[in-house]
Amino acid sequence: MNKDNDVLKIISNETKSSIDSIGIVTPSVYASIFTKFAQEHNEVLENETELAHDLVLSECSNLTNLQSTTSKNVQQLSDSTNRAISAIKNNDEALLNEVLSETKELRQEILKLKEAVYKDELTNVYNRKWLHDNLLDDNEQFLINGTLAIIDLNFFKLINDTYGHIVGDKVLIFIANQLKQTKQSVMRYGGDEFIVIFKNNFSMDMAFKKLDDLRQKIISKKLKSGDNSFKVSFSIGTYEFEKGDALANTIELADKNMYADKIKIKKVVTGI
Repeated sequence: MNKDNDVLKIISNETKSSIDSIGIVTPSVYASIFTKFAQEHNEVLENETELAHDLVLSECSNLTNLQSTTSKNVQQLSDSTNRAISAIKNNDEALLNEVLSETKELRQEILKLKEAVYKDELTNVYNRKWLHDNLLDDNEQFLINGTLAIIDLNFFKLINDTYGHIVGDKVLIFIANQLKQTKQSVMRYGGDEFIVIFKNNFSMDMAFKKLDDLRQKIISKKLKSGDNSFKVSFSIGTYEFEKGDALANTIELADKNMYADKIKIKKVVTGI
């Protein structure tokens, strides 16, 4: 039986999301959780050893290609820098223009690499690595001031159980695209949770209002799955942070506000 890569990705994402809160994950623990989600999708992993071998080879190939491309770009940047220095010394305008053109092309390649490293594969918003590499220091403390908002989908398990995980994935993509309308930094934090980082000119209340306005528009819409339709909503938790604040503490405080909001919103939106 040939496995559908899309289904395997869904099972893998569900497994990774479910182990976020587990302190220690051994291979057997991971395998048991993966098997549980596979059974929910009615998937039986035949020839698992062969499948794992192919997946590892594929991932190693991707990493090798990424490393090769990065090394090539670094070398090209070094060569361009040396040529630019030479052109400046010799007042060679033609060479400078040539180096400038090469540098613009190189910049596009580097941007593509950054997208590959920092984008969530499913929703095409930022991933956790982007957050850690761009907004935090080595101690996981913020390098900027701002407001962090946690978005947690309501009744997401019910959507998956009722319409299937493929529809669930489409809902995640839909929510991610809606959150992009805030014009702020949006990332998928795990499973059905997103984080939006608002710049420091947004207070907690301002960030909440912007997201709540977006939520009301989403609640007023009906999404379709075949002949059926359903509604989607989410809960919001915001918290202002300052440079030097720890990410873990900020998320914990935003989480508390989000759960308080979840109690309120579920009194209004009682299902899908």
